Amino acid sequence: MRHSTDHILCSHGGNLPRPAEFDEVLAHASEHREEVERELPGAVEWVVDKQIECGVDIINDGEYVKAAEGGAYSSYIADRVEGFSTRERPAGVEPKRAFVAERDKRDFPGFYQSGLWLAGSGGPIRPGFSTPGQVREPGSTEGICDGPLSYTGQDAIAKDIAALKKGLEGKQGVDGFIATLGPLSTGAGKRNLHYKDEQEYMFAVAETMREEYKAITDAGLIMQMDEPEFATTWMFYPDWTVEEYRKHLDFMVEVINHALEGIPEELVRFHFCWGSGHRPHVHDIEFKYLADKMIGINAQCYTFEASNPRHDFEYHVFEDVKLPDGKIIAPGVVGHYTDLVEHPELVAERLINYAKLVGMENVHACTDCGIGSRVGHEEIVWAKLKAMSDGCQIATKRLKAGL
Repeated sequence: MRHSTDHILCSHGGNLPRPAEFDEVLAHASEHREEVERELPGAVEWVVDKQIECGVDIINDGEYVKAAEGGAYSSYIADRVEGFSTRERPAGVEPKRAFVAERDKRDFPGFYQSGLWLAGSGGPIRPGFSTPGQVREPGSTEGICDGPLSYTGQDAIAKDIAALKKGLEGKQGVDGFIATLGPLSTGAGKRNLHYKDEQEYMFAVAETMREEYKAITDAGLIMQMDEPEFATTWMFYPDWTVEEYRKHLDFMVEVINHALEGIPEELVRFHFCWGSGHRPHVHDIEFKYLADKMIGINAQCYTFEASNPRHDFEYHVFEDVKLPDGKIIAPGVVGHYTDLVEHPELVAERLINYAKLVGMENVHACTDCGIGSRVGHEEIVWAKLKAMSDGCQIATKRLKAGL
């Protein structure tokens, strides 16, 4: 990844709107796989051009393949890994872990029962992220590992890579990335019924997912590892103390680094957020308890949620945590938490706050998370990306002038 002294580079979290005609194809993806594959390269080329038009420097395929394979950031992997399945949870067996917002739910029970809660933060542009109303407790079914894990998605990831590389042909001054599921988000929520213990199980998940990571970086593309579990696990175990959580973070870092063995660090971008659910978030684990663990991950770039009102102030963490030489941070400077389009001056202020602490060349601009399915309309997505790009220009000019 580039350290830019010319201007602050602009990227985003991954998920972007799709052209309307491709959405119609995806609505029947399970019955028309060949049509999806035929239409995918054209759709990816469209979204590549849209990103460049908005001034984005580090661009992707919009995560369209994930939409075609399961419809969510995590469910696509079910078609690429053998050894996972689902079952009815036996009577008397408790869920492996609690509800995704358990700590908040204890303080705001009325909110969760009121029908106000959304699985996502925006309007109805994408089903699944904005389904209103129900408290989604762990259900009667559960994901399990009931056999040896193996990666079977070689053809699928090859098509992802080919579509993005075709979209990038002839495009100058931009870099490409593909977002892929991290080992924690792949396996931590599933119950292990095959391996001798949780450590052996999670290391097996890491080794399995490594094949997808290696395919992306072997193609010369940046691999973004999506790991919201890095922060949201705090919610899944609501009785843990901070000390217990930080001890578990050490295990998480070990698993992640095992997955990254042999992967070029300069092509790895690590992303996490505090969960995109539209909820109070008063119990999000503070960044100060994560940052020193984060920089132990063998990635060159770290991108994290930083623009919403709960986390906007946390740039101060880098007053105490020294970013290692050669590393880059890509804080979210526009967010999915609101349909309001951030002013470029606000974006610039946020970027300057980080750049003054770690150096302009070590900062990229990013979104808090993927915004394609989490704001009310695709017009807002493109406006947010353009505001971010404009903010990069303002911040660059001021930093170069020593302001």
